[in-house]
Amino acid sequence: MSNQEKQQPTIHTERLVLRPFQLTDAPEVQRLAGDRVIASFTLSIPHPYEDGMAEDWIKTHPKNLAEGKEVVFAIAFPETNMLCGTIGLAINREHNRAELGYWIGKPFWGNGYCTEAALAVVKYGFESLGLHRIHSAHFSSNPASGRVMQKIGMRYEGCLRQHILKWGNFEYLVKYGILKNEWKNFWII
Repeated sequence: MSNQEKQQPTIHTERLVLRPFQLTDAPEVQRLAGDRVIASFTLSIPHPYEDGMAEDWIKTHPKNLAEGKEVVFAIAFPETNMLCGTIGLAINREHNRAELGYWIGKPFWGNGYCTEAALAVVKYGFESLGLHRIHSAHFSSNPASGRVMQKIGMRYEGCLRQHILKWGNFEYLVKYGILKNEWKNFWII
């Protein structure tokens, strides 16, 4: 594993800072991720989001990063350090790919923050981690997430019909992906 993978960077975008999580972020993670709507659009966020869950989740980040399995960024505003969401890559080194995952707190929807963060993290994945492919998926009931994937140059790869059982309902899982050479070509002006 390279030194770049062992040290999580802080990435600055036009309006955001993507930084490692701190335990002091836990109350805001619980508040934002605890919204039933956020949990309904994700595979792994529980509802209710109970006390201690955010701390436990944040504590997993350094070990997963050190093992080269995952890099998770807090999405925050540089002026206030206020958290508005999270974004990360679940890394599969055997196949030199990663899965992009994210959520934005409901009060911050509709401002392009997720797209801005996703562009920066995909760039980091290809340029710094040397990945060949980055993929992502969303529930068909959350088309806004799919629009983020499209805006960052990902291509539609298919739909797994009634693939996920979430809270007693079967959800369609819509898949997107981008290869490093497609990403390079997508951003040539």
